[in-house]
Amino acid sequence: MLKMGFIGNGKSTNRYHLPFILERDNIEVKTIYNRNPKTATWDKIEGVHYTTDLDELLKDPEIKLITISTTQSSHFEYAKMVLENGKNVLVEKPFMMTYDEAKEIFELAKERGLLVQCYQNRRFDSDFLTAQKVIESGKLGDLLEVEMHYDYFRPEIPESVHEFKFYDSYLYGHGCHTIDQVLSYFGKPDDIHYDVRQLLGEGRMNDYFDLDLYYGVTKVSVKSSYFRIKARPSFVLYGKKGMFTKETKDRQEEHLKLFYMPSNPDFGIDLPEHYGTLTYVNEAGVWHEEKVISEVGDYGRVYDDLYEAIINGKPKQVTDEETLLQMEILEKGVEACK
Repeated sequence: MLKMGFIGNGKSTNRYHLPFILERDNIEVKTIYNRNPKTATWDKIEGVHYTTDLDELLKDPEIKLITISTTQSSHFEYAKMVLENGKNVLVEKPFMMTYDEAKEIFELAKERGLLVQCYQNRRFDSDFLTAQKVIESGKLGDLLEVEMHYDYFRPEIPESVHEFKFYDSYLYGHGCHTIDQVLSYFGKPDDIHYDVRQLLGEGRMNDYFDLDLYYGVTKVSVKSSYFRIKARPSFVLYGKKGMFTKETKDRQEEHLKLFYMPSNPDFGIDLPEHYGTLTYVNEAGVWHEEKVISEVGDYGRVYDDLYEAIINGKPKQVTDEETLLQMEILEKGVEACK
């Protein structure tokens, strides 16, 4: 049994972590620390100890893993504190404020013989997993171009911001999802082109980004905007022999927002109308168009991997190098916006 705790008891803890952990028999959430319980809006979980004393969490010898689920400005301080108390740590994304902070935390973890990892649950999005399946089927031929879109129509968000803070930017808050997906599957790019904008003008948040990552002849584009009244396809893949389009995103977040939890057998599962379309020419020159049944996503696989790493000594799923590279890309992207 892996016993763990949380620093932070807000939306991220209760929506994106706990529903998946509670479905697992080999992980137990023992303690949740909340600095200000008066702000708590989520129901307490039976059997979990809630505290305002951080030492109760840090000094508990039974707890082997602590997840930090707070604002990113506090990630460095808490991660350092957890490591200094001999505990493994999972940190919500964006991982740290800066590359230098991330590097220092990884170095401290190595000194202490502990695990630190960023919570990259989007590696287990169904649309991303389905795109991988299509690429690996070989039906597209040589992969030439990948377009990944993460769009909203929420103009009220950038319109309400009248100062620029890099750590509250759209690139930091959302690029940490899609950029990690690219790095996890394709690795370190040969080159990157940055187009990061403040569409409302200087002194506002960046509300649009379009990053092109190059891998030989393959270009992978990560595009996001707050001003898309109709979202672009989640994934479009182009190869020498065909293309694949997946219009809709993974449905786990959609269901979680409706409090439709992973305990339901159809949680997060695409219906036929959500399936992507694969169009290609086969070896005989015959044209095909077919629906591709979506893979099943599961954010909880992050914790499955952590259990294997902490209890059974297997390699952790998100490497230090991937996280450091992402921090470097985020910093360069923000700099390109100035």
